[in-house]
Amino acid sequence: MKHIDDQAINNPLSKEDLRKQFIEQTERLGLKHTFTFDEAWEIAQEIRKKQEYRRQITELHEQLESEGGMVGEELHKANPTKHTFAGGCYVREIYNPANMLLVTKIHKVDHPYFLMSGKMSILTEDGIVDIEAPHHGVTKAGTKRVIYTHEPCTFVTVHATDKKTPEEVEEEVIAKSFNDEAVCLDEIQSLTEKLGLNVELTKKK
Repeated sequence: MKHIDDQAINNPLSKEDLRKQFIEQTERLGLKHTFTFDEAWEIAQEIRKKQEYRRQITELHEQLESEGGMVGEELHKANPTKHTFAGGCYVREIYNPANMLLVTKIHKVDHPYFLMSGKMSILTEDGIVDIEAPHHGVTKAGTKRVIYTHEPCTFVTVHATDKKTPEEVEEEVIAKSFNDEAVCLDEIQSLTEKLGLNVELTKKK
């Protein structure tokens, strides 16, 4: 495995070389795949793109914090948050002033979001997306965004939970890094589904 890892980093094969290797190893080992080489290649490219985006957004976040960007209590005061618990749900409403550059935390649970007022641009793995209220969507596990607010914005997220405080909910739904087990398992499940594999993964409670 170390030889394969070293080759992937220091002397990566071309797509056609990899196709040849894939076919040869499949025949030599007598494997039967539920996916084609091209499907596996697409997934690999998607993983590379995701990893590069995550590296860059993490570096940006660290740079903003080290160069005087708002953090902690100062950030919370500029972006006040309202917390509501009802019917097994936690509703988080945040107000963002205009002309703010924000880097979100890493979400580890899928959940709906709603832009109730304002207009913002969001940097995602697939490029910049502009959204304007009223707008709603779903945040997927593993998401970390860069947001620029063109106007004052009111942004709402909703989380199904049995927790009773915002701090407990954050512990449940926010990952400390992209290596968090919940984020990794969700992504593995998503990839196996795209490849047509029937794999059940269990998260630790």
